[in-house]
Amino acid sequence: MPASDYSFLKLPRSLEDLQILRDHLESYTSDYTLQVLVGYCVVYIFMQTFMIPGTVFMSLLAGALFGVFKGVALVVFTATAGASSCYFLSKVIGRPLVFSLWPDKLSFFQAQVAKRREGLLNYMLFLRLTPTLPNTFINVASPIVDVPYHIFFTATVIGLIPAAYLTVRAGIALGELQSVGDLYDFNSIATLFLIGVVSVTPTLMSKTKT
Repeated sequence: MPASDYSFLKLPRSLEDLQILRDHLESYTSDYTLQVLVGYCVVYIFMQTFMIPGTVFMSLLAGALFGVFKGVALVVFTATAGASSCYFLSKVIGRPLVFSLWPDKLSFFQAQVAKRREGLLNYMLFLRLTPTLPNTFINVASPIVDVPYHIFFTATVIGLIPAAYLTVRAGIALGELQSVGDLYDFNSIATLFLIGVVSVTPTLMSKTKT
């Protein structure tokens, strides 16, 4: 890479930054696919682990560079790996942070998890699929409220796919986006909520039968 291109290697903070980064990385992606993939994974996992804002831009970049199917697989893999790292980091040192930053959300989450132990996977899927609670909060708070890792992992892998698909697909037509808000219009949010409701329906039906 020429020295002049290094100035463009920075975390995108706007759609304009993202378009500039995409334009410069496209040629490298075709010639040095493995290096770009490794670099992308390291950056995304690092951002997700330490709750650094901007992963939505990285998801858009995946679509712009790798297409829909490879992009979705890449985003789900890196987001799950980063969320898992955040989970275990929080398990060790996260309790004081969560209590100070989100005391009300933590109380709500703790009560819901305790109430839904039997259908916890469905509830966690619902949270991942819908914007009920921020994903960052779910990553940090889950070990503190005793969500088992296998449930956290499964819900993360499955639950991130619809939102990842929407974002990656938008990344292919990056030039048409006016703002990040365009990603989550009414139809997109309604669709995610509908999928989320379907995910908790088995739990609700089993409670009705009992």
